[in-house]
Amino acid sequence: MGLVSADPGSPGAAAAPVLEVDDVHLSFGAVKAVNGVGFTVGAGELFAVIGPNGAGKTSIFNVLSGVYRPQRGQVRLEGRSLVGLRPPAIARLGMARTFQNIELFTNLTVIDNLMLGRHQHLRYGTLAAMLWVGRARNEELRHRRRVEEIIDFLELAQWRRMPVGLLPYGVQKRVELGRALAMEPRLLLLDEPVAGMNLEETEDMARYILDIRDELGISMIMVEHDMGLVMDIADRVLVLDFGTPVAIGTPAEVQRDPEVIRAYLGGEALQEPPSDSTGETTGETTGETTADPAAAGEGAPA
Repeated sequence: MGLVSADPGSPGAAAAPVLEVDDVHLSFGAVKAVNGVGFTVGAGELFAVIGPNGAGKTSIFNVLSGVYRPQRGQVRLEGRSLVGLRPPAIARLGMARTFQNIELFTNLTVIDNLMLGRHQHLRYGTLAAMLWVGRARNEELRHRRRVEEIIDFLELAQWRRMPVGLLPYGVQKRVELGRALAMEPRLLLLDEPVAGMNLEETEDMARYILDIRDELGISMIMVEHDMGLVMDIADRVLVLDFGTPVAIGTPAEVQRDPEVIRAYLGGEALQEPPSDSTGETTGETTGETTADPAAAGEGAPA
């Protein structure tokens, strides 16, 4: 399709990670929003960051995208330090982001909103754009072809010439994802991509996210409160609590981690029922139930 922004491969299999976050600290006065966070994201990996409200998830995204500058630590995209760079410079290096609250121009069509994602690839000036001749015309046609490929990829054809403000919420979220893809990112930050969606819209978005990983090979970091979605599609998960890393690993590993259970449900980690000599549970209980963050689904603390 011509949309590939990264070399496809098995998730996280590349020798050199796409993103390296090393011992990042960010404080606002006495409040530690991010406290010693470190992780890597491999090529073609879908990496999730979860945690209760106030865990520091959005602060991490703001550090990665250059909105905040950490007091300590390092962030590197394909080996290049991002600390101190402004968001436009980081975007040009290959990082794109979607937002929890839709940030689209509602009076513009789907095509026009997607074309805005091509702005950093423009190589002509204002005069050439006004006259629409030569290089400006050729580039405009090339960018339009790329946008049409994204429209096909995200199945937006029936809405392509409609103002975005008239579209259903789930389709608007898809348009915002398309605009980020139009930037041809090496790393895509997804900030609550299914927030506010119904079940059908959530399933559609999950499919598109997996297609981006599997067909385009783009590395992604996803912040999401829908634990069912995270545990189903993420390759690895980082759990934060009050800005501090609690656990990191595969979805199965973090679901069993006692500290993760404590961070989400409070109190001491609950124990599994004892088993008899055959390896089966005895059915005796202590009056407590086994806790699993994924079991909470969309009802898990945000």
